[in-house]
Amino acid sequence: MTEQHTAPNATSIADAADWRAIVARYATPDSLRSVRQLTITLVLLFASVWFAAWLIPVAPWASVLMLLPIAGFQVRTFIIMHDCGHGSFSPWPRVNDAIGFITGVLTFTPYAQWRREHALHHASSGDLDRRGYGDVTTLTCAEYRALSRFGRFKYRAYRSPFVLFGVGPLHMMVLQRFRAPGVATGKKQLWNVWMTNIAMAGLAAIGIVAFGWKSVVLLYIPAFYLAGAAGIWLFYVQHQFEDAYWERHKEWDYATAAVMGSSYLRLPAVLNWFTGNIGLHHVHHLGPKIPNYRLKKAHEENAIFHEAPVLTLRTAFRSLRLTLWDEQTGRMVGFRELRHMPRAG
Repeated sequence: MTEQHTAPNATSIADAADWRAIVARYATPDSLRSVRQLTITLVLLFASVWFAAWLIPVAPWASVLMLLPIAGFQVRTFIIMHDCGHGSFSPWPRVNDAIGFITGVLTFTPYAQWRREHALHHASSGDLDRRGYGDVTTLTCAEYRALSRFGRFKYRAYRSPFVLFGVGPLHMMVLQRFRAPGVATGKKQLWNVWMTNIAMAGLAAIGIVAFGWKSVVLLYIPAFYLAGAAGIWLFYVQHQFEDAYWERHKEWDYATAAVMGSSYLRLPAVLNWFTGNIGLHHVHHLGPKIPNYRLKKAHEENAIFHEAPVLTLRTAFRSLRLTLWDEQTGRMVGFRELRHMPRAG
């Protein structure tokens, strides 16, 4: 359950004519700050890999411990790619795309394809009639009950932490290398997928020559597995909590979905640094062009953002049991709770 907070007025959020003006005040990137963030992040990422590789013959146990900081720098690198995808990292589109491609290669992500799919996610988050783009598959109670026994088994397996956080990173590492054409993957995106694959192979070859094969196979790839699991967990708790927002398309509202359907995940300062303040997800969803380093300022200075549901690490982990959206009560529920709920109609 989310922490106690003032009951939100969804109507006031949806009708706030000035929310676009509020967002616009923070939506201009600071080029020098962005360059500094990119430089520090990549230097620390490569330095940590080099140091961990140096430790392998000296103190193997210490090199294993280095997987955590390497994964942390990979998460921060992904956040930079994420900002580039929204055009918020640099004022120049071509610079965003160049940095986005490079950071995408470093984080096993085809930048252009991911950007398209993520844009669809932002445009439909919380809309029950437009699910399926860059989100965690979420069924309503009625939809789950209408499934066959095998269908229910598949959904329960998919929503299990083992699959989401254990198998999910493998999807990011392997299956993103091969994408089928679709709404989120046109010819341009397919081309980007294969260019990313080629660049990844080239980067791996350079890493092996410069640091040895162990730096790639025993350090960078395992660290990314951890980073992928952390990233999936972050994305999960940002939209999967008891007081989440889901509406049918006729009733769906972008601003309300952004603030009420995205959590404010309060993290310790060090984790906010590694995750680029993405815990302020409600601010990001309302203003995706706000750079990561301005999300906190936007939240603190504007009351509209104080309406968002609040999670802590403790309450966020408790939300993992929530798997279905109950349209009758307007909240997320778990499989056990569903067994004690009456059928609608």
